[in-house]
Amino acid sequence: MRDAPVTTLDVSVYTVPTDAPEGDGTMAWDATTMVLVTARSGGTTGTGWTYGPAACATLVSDLLTGVVVGRDAMDVPGSFGAMVKAVRNVGRAGVAGYAISAIDTALWDLKARLLDLPLHRLLGAVRVEVPVYGSGGFTTYDESQLREQLTHWTLEQRIPRVKIKIGESWGAAADRDLARMEQARSAIGDAELFVDANGGYSRKQAVRVMAAAADLGVRWFEEPVPSDDLDGLREVRDRVTADVAAGEYGSDIVYFRRMCAAGAVDCLQADASRCGGITEWMRVAAVAASFGLEVSGHCAPHLHAHAAAATPNLRHLEWFHDHVRIESMFFDGTLDPLGGTIAPSAERPGNGLSFRAQDAARFRVG
Repeated sequence: MRDAPVTTLDVSVYTVPTDAPEGDGTMAWDATTMVLVTARSGGTTGTGWTYGPAACATLVSDLLTGVVVGRDAMDVPGSFGAMVKAVRNVGRAGVAGYAISAIDTALWDLKARLLDLPLHRLLGAVRVEVPVYGSGGFTTYDESQLREQLTHWTLEQRIPRVKIKIGESWGAAADRDLARMEQARSAIGDAELFVDANGGYSRKQAVRVMAAAADLGVRWFEEPVPSDDLDGLREVRDRVTADVAAGEYGSDIVYFRRMCAAGAVDCLQADASRCGGITEWMRVAAVAASFGLEVSGHCAPHLHAHAAAATPNLRHLEWFHDHVRIESMFFDGTLDPLGGTIAPSAERPGNGLSFRAQDAARFRVG
């Protein structure tokens, strides 16, 4: 087709209160903010987003819109490269990376819609269904709340793997962590149990906690220590039976290559809403594959679904409670995880979603 220039790039911010107090090992929160980008070429619109501070929207408007508008909508990697260059003096990690991610995912959606293709077909699908795991189990939940959430996933939706938060109060409540892991095992039966310490433990404490939980069959130990402590991750990985995972804060392929080369993880996590969108996600997956590792998508499952379907070395996506709730409130076309997988639409173009602006309007800020 002829060149289709990006004609406009718009950004909006939405803050949605949680449905209950939430917390993990190292912080607590009562709301989640989505920064949503719409990219247009003529009468066609693509949508992307990130979960981050409203400052992401300022960076989109003030710095990146002028970089992208006017470029060919077919040339998404070219726009990505131009954005990376534009944030040199800002610093790519953090807010700038989130902003680039939101734009990049919007541009991929736009390109697929211009070509009237489902996004996973444009990217090159390797699977029809994408495995997911239920994720929540916040440290703020009491036993009843924890059981209700976990049984909803395992019994009602038949998701065979679920994750809870541990490492409470930076590891100061290890006894409660163990008690909650026991509660989770009781609730989910034979389903796989995953845990996430959000970097709340020290190295040896993480090993001791897993030893104390040996009879619970924990399969996945996420960020047992801070993710920048690559030596610590490797030390824990060498001494526990659960697979050690990290990488959700990665901002470029150099970060991820360093983590892989250090032997720090059994499965590499990546977040397309943080690392640079779908363009960088695909490159990160290739880096992981070169080290014989699988990748797991962190949060924002509907943002990841199509890219995941086109990733040969994918393990699964995180069906994260907060983001599933917001994406279901804001979009038509959201996916059903019944049986533990989601299947991107083979008929709808782009990401298969339609933004419900009226429903989102009451949460808009700024």
